Amino acid sequence: MVFIAPCAEHHVVPLNAEEKEKERNSVGEDDGHSSAEVMMIVWSDMSVMVLLSFSSSSGSNQWYQESQTPRIMYAQVGMPTKKYKKVTGKEIYSDTLESTPMLEKEKFPQDYFPECKWSRKGFIRTRWCITDCAFDLVNIHLFHDASNLIAWETSPSVYSGIRHKALGYVLDRIIDQRFEKVSYFVFGDFNFRLDAKAVVETLCAKATMQTIRAADTNEVVKLIFRESDNDRKVMLQLEKKLFDYFNQDVFRDNNGTALLEFDRELSVFKDRLYELDISFPPSYPYSEDSSQGKQYMNTRCPAWCDRILMSHSAKELILKGYLSHD
Repeated sequence: MVFIAPCAEHHVVPLNAEEKEKERNSVGEDDGHSSAEVMMIVWSDMSVMVLLSFSSSSGSNQWYQESQTPRIMYAQVGMPTKKYKKVTGKEIYSDTLESTPMLEKEKFPQDYFPECKWSRKGFIRTRWCITDCAFDLVNIHLFHDASNLIAWETSPSVYSGIRHKALGYVLDRIIDQRFEKVSYFVFGDFNFRLDAKAVVETLCAKATMQTIRAADTNEVVKLIFRESDNDRKVMLQLEKKLFDYFNQDVFRDNNGTALLEFDRELSVFKDRLYELDISFPPSYPYSEDSSQGKQYMNTRCPAWCDRILMSHSAKELILKGYLSHD
């Protein structure tokens, strides 16, 4: 995920192929979503914005910063010191980020996700200053839905509650008393999901449900929704990691606008966070087959997992042009 300030022209410097492969091999599987936010640099003739990375299971990271711009930009060095360093040239930070003085990195407390022995989820914060305008960039990675069957049991789901708690934790940390309060942008893999129970009940409103249980434990392992007529055509099959709906067009038509009413996880933070209108289809889980670029995998209900959010004061910075071209 890369955040780009409004500008006429921008350039991106990604990891090269060898670095990408090394990063891929250093992370574990996470429900089809990469657990590492590969860091990129974005700059233009008006401003340098950001490049980010995220911790992997092995603890390896890469963090780049680069500037080629006549406009002066500063990155804060050592959050406790509150000093800024002019961003020029190119710097590469590799291995672990704990000793890197220009960012704050933190994982969520273990009790936030008790099903796992450990968690690689958390956030990274950097502070930047452009022409006396200071702001924070916060890269975040929240918890995913471990099971479709559990997610659809309640509305909102238990996983939604965990993400709510984790995002609240991050927002509290970045506005606490340790540092001066500034505007902030929060972006990355929030793992926000549609309200599964409401979506299934809407898509399969006229269907009958068949429940399949494991012979040895009597645990529900699969749900099959069939049309009441039309030769009882199968509409949806639901398993722990299967969401197989017969017509994926509903998620793509008009950029999935009809499903936005089920995108509810951000609503509880409307007093703290602002988001521009969504005008693109659900960002997850697209097929990993390059020949099926518009196809979703049948693993999860498509959703807008990847977001760019901002504080209300950051919104004002953009509206007033502080982060746009002079």
